Amino acid sequence: MITLQNIVLQRGGLVLLEGASLTVYPGRRVGVIGANGSGKSSLFKLLLGELTQDGGELAIPRQWHIAHMAQEIEMTERTAVDFVMDGDVRLRAIEADIRKAEAGSANNAAAQQRLVKLYAELEAIDGYQALNRAERLLHGLGFTQPQVNEPVKNFSGGWRIRLNLARALMCPSDLLLLDEPTNHLDLDATLWLEQWLKAYPGTLLLISHDRDFLDNIVTDIVNIEARRLIGYRGNYSAYERQRAERLAQQQAVYEKQQQRVAEINRFVARFKAKASKARQAQSRIKELERMEAIAPAHVDSPFDFTFREAARQSDPLLDLRDARLGYDGGKPVLENVRLRLQPGSRIGLLGMNGAGKSTLVKGLVGELPLQAGERVCGEHLAIGYFAQHQLEALDLNASALLHIQRLSPNVSEQDIRNFLGGFNFHGDKALEPIRPFSGGEKARLALAIVVWQRPNLLLLDEPTNHLDLEMRHALTVALQAYSGALVMISHDRHMLRNTVDEFYLVADGGVEPFTGTLEDYQAWLKQAVQNQTATSNPDRNDSTENALKVDKKAQRQQAAAQRERIKPLTAKIRALEKELQTAQARLQQIETELSDPSIYDAANKIRLQNLLQEQGALRKTVEDKEEAWLMVQEELEGL
Repeated sequence: MITLQNIVLQRGGLVLLEGASLTVYPGRRVGVIGANGSGKSSLFKLLLGELTQDGGELAIPRQWHIAHMAQEIEMTERTAVDFVMDGDVRLRAIEADIRKAEAGSANNAAAQQRLVKLYAELEAIDGYQALNRAERLLHGLGFTQPQVNEPVKNFSGGWRIRLNLARALMCPSDLLLLDEPTNHLDLDATLWLEQWLKAYPGTLLLISHDRDFLDNIVTDIVNIEARRLIGYRGNYSAYERQRAERLAQQQAVYEKQQQRVAEINRFVARFKAKASKARQAQSRIKELERMEAIAPAHVDSPFDFTFREAARQSDPLLDLRDARLGYDGGKPVLENVRLRLQPGSRIGLLGMNGAGKSTLVKGLVGELPLQAGERVCGEHLAIGYFAQHQLEALDLNASALLHIQRLSPNVSEQDIRNFLGGFNFHGDKALEPIRPFSGGEKARLALAIVVWQRPNLLLLDEPTNHLDLEMRHALTVALQAYSGALVMISHDRHMLRNTVDEFYLVADGGVEPFTGTLEDYQAWLKQAVQNQTATSNPDRNDSTENALKVDKKAQRQQAAAQRERIKPLTAKIRALEKELQTAQARLQQIETELSDPSIYDAANKIRLQNLLQEQGALRKTVEDKEEAWLMVQEELEGL
């Protein structure tokens, strides 16, 4: 187990931890939370041995292997898959030893014996499947098969961070340290990572500001609070309840708590009135009422802001009519898009990585000209647009105050400072050039600029990247009280559940309403990945109400169509079973040959190498065929 006793940790003149103690038992999955700058990443560096405590004692079992997600971004010619496989240090060491032993094995009995031992070690660590494991990690994190073999240097910063994550997951470990692993992931990759971590057998310490991600993974929460490590048993929701119970007893925060509760109640009432018959209504209402219960846990947040009411509205605000969207006259990404945004529209966009969600938002903004169709703007349309490239557009030499003054030169400095205080830019912080600001501080400023401009249509593309839990909560509450229209892309499921009224699915080059919940989308996504194709809306063919209206003729037609769909699947299953039988028979032959000691003689070196290569390839073939058989079988059972 990991033990910290009375730890003191300083960075420069700043004391991050003082008299901090913590015990983490093997196999626990611990979420580490705390305000930006409280020392979460420094705690990880302490555990990695990159920092030394200024006082107290730290103990980690010596035999433990530690894996961690690097934050620095490498520029290398190595392919993505080789870079990821480098994470398995033991694998690479054995491979290097094998190359040395092979070079000196001719007429050298000792070298040949060494080679036999190394091949056995490679087998013991599942080394023949290492390439397959690395490719699966990359596919899970959103890389396509062609990208697997591209040089690392070809990828953008966000995708190289994904490579760092895959490399950490590739490393066999007893302790895994992940610092903001979902920051550059979309919802699909986040869901995949969540399932991977649930199955991780070691001890996990996870820094994350995604509350649903924490809820679904961790067994414990450690909050860095007042330079102490405060432990809570349970997931993030359990932490909130425990902290809310404690803070709710403090009379000093009661008034602010009631203000938050009132805002949430207004949103609940509006949602009930607008969507009482929607499939997601009941689960949404429960989620919102739950937010009321945990409101006290956030009353001491440094963030407190609301979206300023737009001066005027139009109805509709924006209308896309039969729009075709694409880039530089190339192949369309989306076609026949019809989306009418009215005051009060609150839409969350769902869809697989690369399906066109960001393309749609750029088309709505007007940043991407339409290839065909119409984009009709209301007379009083005022768009507030947030995307990650908005951070790059900030003037690094200007202060937060100056950014707002440039927008409204006639507003008093004190009014602007009061406004910025709600985003935790107080005192001199509001007057300093933003160049040294963290990613989270720049994201907060970019959001503040959007809020200041009084938009009646908000277009938010992954607004929570770099934001800590308290800022995400404040943004969620502010969006609940926002009276304009909202379109959002986010991998933060909690924010989606609590701020949007309806979902649209971007898939197969189109945009359609999605009547299910986020849990339904997760099931849709799983099926879509298994089938290697995205379907537009799983509810379309699964509606009991519509089925009752189908006449007898239509039923016969459906039955015939069903048989036609089943026929190729059963044929494919038979073909896969035959291929499996052939591969398994050949694999059995190879393993029989490898059991003969004479195959390891120097004279048989080339034969041995060929057999081992064929064995590895066949094992991958068998695994792939079995997986394909299961996928087709599941598809058949679904039909």
